[in-house]
Amino acid sequence: MSRRRYEEEPKVWKPKTRLGLLVSTGKVTTLNEVFENGWKIKEPEIVKTLLPEIKSEVVNAGIVQKQTDAGELTRFVAIVAVGDGAGWFGVGRGKASQMRLAIEKATSSALLNVIPVKIGCGSWECKCGRTHSIPFKTRGKGGSVRVELIPGPRGLGLVAGETIRNLLALAGIEDVWTRTYGSTSTASSVAYAVYDALKKVHGLSVVAG
Repeated sequence: MSRRRYEEEPKVWKPKTRLGLLVSTGKVTTLNEVFENGWKIKEPEIVKTLLPEIKSEVVNAGIVQKQTDAGELTRFVAIVAVGDGAGWFGVGRGKASQMRLAIEKATSSALLNVIPVKIGCGSWECKCGRTHSIPFKTRGKGGSVRVELIPGPRGLGLVAGETIRNLLALAGIEDVWTRTYGSTSTASSVAYAVYDALKKVHGLSVVAG
């Protein structure tokens, strides 16, 4: 008996929301338009369509065990970050009975949580006016972790630990100083602290503008 190789068929997106329909029919063509109108993203396919170059990275994955009447229940938990390397960034969490499903759920959650990242040149040492750093200092918190991002001059690079470097690169930031406080070995908390800090940059820039 011949063995059949399993190949997952590509899923066809069938929009379930008004925004999804507008995107699928080409009436909305950018994520900027979505945020300018204050529309809530409820389908990850919206982001995939508008940002075809978006990438994902597993920040952390682990096992959670819970004792139930039927015995010990094992679940997998994953934290995933997404970004296009040019000003869009998101973080999400997923839990499932299989690691692959947990990562898929976390990726979908990250796409739904995607935010615009304000990129500029806020370093007093540089003042080049180009989009390579952040416009001003910002702080973020995730669990017991606090992260401080400080604008850096062009060519500095990302002065941070590996996890934060990868996250900032996904967002499209090239030069920045960082300070961290708390249990920075907890990758999930670090990811949410960076997300919180970048979210505040966008929020403060809107108020200031």
